[in-house]
Amino acid sequence: MPRTLAPRGAAAVTGGLALIASLTACGGSSSAGPADSRSAEKVVTVYSADGLKSEKGDGWYDRVFADFTKKTGIEVKYVEGGSGEMVQRAVREKTNTQADVLITLPPFIQQADGKGLLQPYVPQGADKVNGADKSTDGKWTSVVNNYFGFVYNKKELPEAPKTWEELLDARYKGRLQYSTPGVAGDGTAVLIKSMHDFGGKEPAMDYLKKLQANNVGPSSSTSKLAPKTDKGELLVANGDVQMNFAQSKSMPNLGIWFPAKEGGRPTTFALPYAAGLVAKAPHPENGRKLLDHLLGEEAQRLVSEVGGGFPARSDIKPTDANAVELTKLMSGVEVFEPDWADIDKNLTGYVDAWKSATGS
Repeated sequence: MPRTLAPRGAAAVTGGLALIASLTACGGSSSAGPADSRSAEKVVTVYSADGLKSEKGDGWYDRVFADFTKKTGIEVKYVEGGSGEMVQRAVREKTNTQADVLITLPPFIQQADGKGLLQPYVPQGADKVNGADKSTDGKWTSVVNNYFGFVYNKKELPEAPKTWEELLDARYKGRLQYSTPGVAGDGTAVLIKSMHDFGGKEPAMDYLKKLQANNVGPSSSTSKLAPKTDKGELLVANGDVQMNFAQSKSMPNLGIWFPAKEGGRPTTFALPYAAGLVAKAPHPENGRKLLDHLLGEEAQRLVSEVGGGFPARSDIKPTDANAVELTKLMSGVEVFEPDWADIDKNLTGYVDAWKSATGS
């Protein structure tokens, strides 16, 4: 199991500082040459939202990337950050593409597609992925399923909060925090879930305006909030099931919960890690091979056991201890499906509304 995860939403880079220098340098780096001159290189570059790679080297990415290199001889160069950050970086590099594979949370994978960052490729095994977890045009496919959630400190709160309304209580003042919508995938998820639970943008913004009185303030990194919650600096924070479940193995005070609107049921929605082949990728064939590998049976069987997440393939039914615990955690939680087309179209407006409501 991963123990300490790299910061979600921060400008963290794992496994290849030299790569960062080459990607950001101005001028004559060999990595900045034409794509066709690099296509034969035994390397594949991945831009990814964080949460699946461990600083201790025992995360799902660590395992499957090592297996991929052993199997193919292709080295994986890995760059991570917030979902929005990775998309923005790829946009800046459109005239000199560096990434081969882009992996982000919704709605940023749809945003990447809308900005022309992805090219069609249907990986082997994608036929086993449910329709809602992949694009109809073959531009992206989920490789790890996941769900949005919150965390709380089990030591100071013997029972998890149950409703959004409870978080307005003065006991949470200065001890509640959520990551920044529009920057972090999980922060954007706060907007999506609150709009669903409260029945629209306006009532959600009215609530978030009230909640701001207790909010510590913006955070570009979701994964940094879990350690603060475990230590008791925070009582409540946002997150997601895969990342927080993995973190809880070394953070004994960390509990996962799902807010409900007062009088309603706890809800969540799928927040998968979705992968696509980057348009004008410098190593497209290597990118295709990696996508095939990530959706392969062996890698998918490790998703719960090693990564603390849910397989993207519906034919993989894990029975390991983590899988059993995750199933129990999700029991009784209503899973809704967001209108991703609407969110992709109106995300900027929703984020602007949040900024206005909260004064952020």
